[in-house]
Amino acid sequence: MPKPSDIELGDGTRIAILHEDRSVLAIDKPRGWMLVPYSWQKTNRNLQAALVSSITAGQFWARSRGIRFLRHVHRLDADTTGVLLLAKSRGALDTLGDLFESRRMEKVYLAVAHGEPAEPAWTCRARLAPDPRQVGRMRVDARAGKEAETHFKLLATRAGRSLIEARPVTGRTHQVRLHLTASELPIVGDELYGRPDAPAARQAWFGLRAVELAYGDPFTHRRVHITAPREAFLARHGFEDYGK
Repeated sequence: MPKPSDIELGDGTRIAILHEDRSVLAIDKPRGWMLVPYSWQKTNRNLQAALVSSITAGQFWARSRGIRFLRHVHRLDADTTGVLLLAKSRGALDTLGDLFESRRMEKVYLAVAHGEPAEPAWTCRARLAPDPRQVGRMRVDARAGKEAETHFKLLATRAGRSLIEARPVTGRTHQVRLHLTASELPIVGDELYGRPDAPAARQAWFGLRAVELAYGDPFTHRRVHITAPREAFLARHGFEDYGK
């Protein structure tokens, strides 16, 4: 029997596997799942805990692969969908984590934002720091913030919204969201940093999706390029004709 092409969690959620090799699984993370410590019990949408439970329960997707360890190498916000890299061993976790820390992991996002940029391409280097007024929120802080850099490219505009490619160099919390807000282009559906006059964010499709990861595999020295489907995301935001 062939290995399943997706992960099945205990609640029946199925998550597509985008890439697999000896060291990693890359999945298409769905919206609403949080990447928080395994022991964090304040939500029933803890993706790490759900993965561990599924493996422990002997679900066929894991059993057929002999998986006993699986841990996310990096983070995506709860509402952000797309490519998420999972390590199959502690050694792979540490080694691949170093690629993110040393900025040798190429990341590409698609964002849908309110408004239109003044230029077709630009770079934002606004420094970011935790917002002392609200736990879990970040802010632009030129003095105390850590360096952050994101390259943006306008892909298309429609009905007062823009489809934008984002390539973050650093990996600060909420970096793409804040850098677009700093560029006066808040992401559609962003309840934390979006437009206060926009429709309720929870009722809107969140306009941020991780669509590519690329890196040199530190074990095989081969180039790895992982992509997530874009069609449904583009269609939900009215850009279904982009690229055709």
